Amino acid sequence: MNTRLDYFFNSLREKRVVLIGIGISNTPIAKLLLKKGVKVTVCDRKTEEQLGEVCAQIRSWGGQLRLGEGYLDGLEADVIIRAPGIYFHNEFLEEARRKGTVVTSEMELFFDFCPCKIYAVTGSVGKTTTTTILAEMLKKQGKLVHVGGNIGRALFPIIEEISPSDVAVVELSSFQLISMRKSPDVAVLLNVVPNHLDIHKDMEEYISAKRNIFAHQGPFSRCVLNAENELTASFASEIRGERMMFGHEVAPMNGVYCSGDSIVLVRNGVTTEIMNRSDIRLPGEHNLENYMAAIAACADVVDPQNMRAVAREFAGVEHRQELVRELDGVKYINDSKATTPESTICALKAYEKNIILIAGGYDKHTPFDPMSRDVLTSVKRLILIGVTAEQIEKAVKSAPGYDPEKLPIHKVASLEEAVLRARSAAVPGDVVLLSPACASFDMFKSFEERGKIFKEIVNKL
Repeated sequence: MNTRLDYFFNSLREKRVVLIGIGISNTPIAKLLLKKGVKVTVCDRKTEEQLGEVCAQIRSWGGQLRLGEGYLDGLEADVIIRAPGIYFHNEFLEEARRKGTVVTSEMELFFDFCPCKIYAVTGSVGKTTTTTILAEMLKKQGKLVHVGGNIGRALFPIIEEISPSDVAVVELSSFQLISMRKSPDVAVLLNVVPNHLDIHKDMEEYISAKRNIFAHQGPFSRCVLNAENELTASFASEIRGERMMFGHEVAPMNGVYCSGDSIVLVRNGVTTEIMNRSDIRLPGEHNLENYMAAIAACADVVDPQNMRAVAREFAGVEHRQELVRELDGVKYINDSKATTPESTICALKAYEKNIILIAGGYDKHTPFDPMSRDVLTSVKRLILIGVTAEQIEKAVKSAPGYDPEKLPIHKVASLEEAVLRARSAAVPGDVVLLSPACASFDMFKSFEERGKIFKEIVNKL
């Protein structure tokens, strides 16, 4: 029996509890709170027609709904639980805080009540893969692991199922971190580059949100930082607990680095070779970095042989450099999760050449110039879709050395047209790579839907 958790649920029964945003995190929270006898109103800008059957589910649990334009007008609440997609500093939430209303989130509640050790991973690129690698290593060691957060599962709704001997591994986005006032036992900060500037008021706010992953740690915590990313490396002096750095060639005082083909752990003055680069099944230098970060995070818990076993067995996460099929000697790769230029750069470096790249999508106000050089180096044909097609075209054409004869650029109206155009241009040995460098919201509900549709189109060829 968790007395503190029971007291929390009891305290909500006399309050007006409002959940803003229907989605992966708030829907299961609504179910849990209603089961506990809490009166819950769930609000969303979308209409019932747009949301579908989830509305009937919430009603069947006893919840109230406020939907459509003006869904927050005149809304009164004692406690607000916002979904990650609801910006922390929007006007309604700012006014609610001024009135004294409690404003929280699923992940804040989870950190408040979680009884077990928490590992958390953030960064602009590589979060999901590193989170999954870390979770797989801990599972291989025999731990009962609860994986969630931005990776697609809410954890607070299962809080009563979690034991102190378990471990939680969570992926955290800037939208979750922006309001966090607790940090995990083990924090991993992979990198920080411009992202989500369509939502955050500026880059400083984005950086500040990322910093929260370690800002509230105590002396018995651990923080893993990328020694080769300028921003993450600059945080080193702020770390209160054990600091672990990772990088390619320079051996840290404490951390993980790559010496030739060997991945080496340095901890408390002891050097241990963990694995060979060839042990890692996933392609690309970025995945080497993801493994180094995961090794540093769990170095005191997971044996090297279990780390090696995961590296040899783990084939990657869906929508991240996922081989869909090989047809007529051409590989079709689904990298729909590449929602930033930096993610697309990683994919281009993984396949190096003979790439027909499909890119473009929703505009997050991130610059595309950083990926232009890699596009010129690796891509033989560029096919652009979505709102950002012209921006990407302009960035590539403005790059030094651009030659329209060597790199034809096509703008098309749909993903299906892009795949068909790619197939007509591809020859044996080519790679058709969907790596958009953008979010999906201009044409799709999510990167998952975009990747699923890409795979459906490719499998019908």
